[in-house]
Amino acid sequence: MTPSYRAVFAVTALLSLAGCAQQDPQLPALTKEVNQLNQKLDRLTDLAGALERQTMLNRQSTNGVYLLPQAKSPALLNTEFAQLSLAIESVASDSTGTSAVLKIKSVSGKPLPAFSAVVDWGQLDQVTGKPLTVDMQSQVINVTPRLLPSSEQTTEVRFGNVTPETLGFVHLHQLTLTPAAPTQP
Repeated sequence: MTPSYRAVFAVTALLSLAGCAQQDPQLPALTKEVNQLNQKLDRLTDLAGALERQTMLNRQSTNGVYLLPQAKSPALLNTEFAQLSLAIESVASDSTGTSAVLKIKSVSGKPLPAFSAVVDWGQLDQVTGKPLTVDMQSQVINVTPRLLPSSEQTTEVRFGNVTPETLGFVHLHQLTLTPAAPTQP
């Protein structure tokens, strides 16, 4: 009789294990959803880190404003002519490196005047999060008002010799009013 008890126990154990091995049909969908949530959380974590680095750089800056493309957030800059909200958008590869759109907005709503600015760009140090000045590049941009006065302006900016993935920072400084061109009689 002992062998039959063993047989019954073995069959019961096998059936129990077989029941555990059956997969809930909702489990793959749930796993997919968890993976999607993890990816979104990773993106939000990266975004929050970049925004924190942008804020830190601007707090420590004595001139101009830092924009981090990864932060996807505007930064404020007080100038002699207005408080500006500046943002970098539409960062993409082009034939010489990277192009982007610089969005400029007067916080007060007053029309933007013509001005020039120095734009520096380069990579961020992976450890400190600070700009690397070794390979930093610069250019002067000119922002001219539209025919109809507007408090917002966009201008395309090209960043040579850097890919969108390695464009760590954009620093705008030395904003200077540009004298209006005399009108022809």
